[in-house]
Amino acid sequence: MDQQRITELRVQAAVLWQKARALAVRVPTKAWIVLGFFLIAALLMAVHTALSAKDASLRLKLQHSLHSAQLSLWIDGDRAYSGKITGSVRKRFGLIPDSLQGSLSETLPIASGKHQVRVRVASDDGSVQEDTISGEFARNSQRTLSVTARRDDLSLNWQGASSGLAEASSESGWLGRYASTLLLTIAGSIISALAGYAIKELPGQIRARQSATPKA
Repeated sequence: MDQQRITELRVQAAVLWQKARALAVRVPTKAWIVLGFFLIAALLMAVHTALSAKDASLRLKLQHSLHSAQLSLWIDGDRAYSGKITGSVRKRFGLIPDSLQGSLSETLPIASGKHQVRVRVASDDGSVQEDTISGEFARNSQRTLSVTARRDDLSLNWQGASSGLAEASSESGWLGRYASTLLLTIAGSIISALAGYAIKELPGQIRARQSATPKA
């Protein structure tokens, strides 16, 4: 790039900078304050999203003896999975019908920390079984939940020995959830304040501009 081209670019940049400064001067101070609060709220929401990222996984392994049923799973009260499960007749020696059997395996993303998992199995014959279990999830790890469902029984159990790693991450997970909740609360307060400001100030500014406009 020759010297003349560089000089032209510098001149164009200087002109754009002067125009931007002129526009900035025309913007009221209150508008800059509102914009600043809005940017802070957006930053807090972004941090909240990062803290609540799903950086672990829950593997669901189901064994059941049901002909047909609806399986639902909630994590901390939020539905994370719902689907139909069916069983097939197992034949002894390949000829004699013995029992119904079915299985399911699903992997669900989840945020690290302590969570409550609720499983519900509603059979087509009207019977409903439900149970709840709590567990710790370490960052970048996977825990397996073994579910056994029968017509009159439902049992939940964690597979594997990951308690040591989970306990080590318990405190950091609690702090992360607390910080995430705090940031979300602050962001909500800022957004509420901005909405209140807009409702209170904008009509007055519109009326002032209308009154300042010269009549034809």
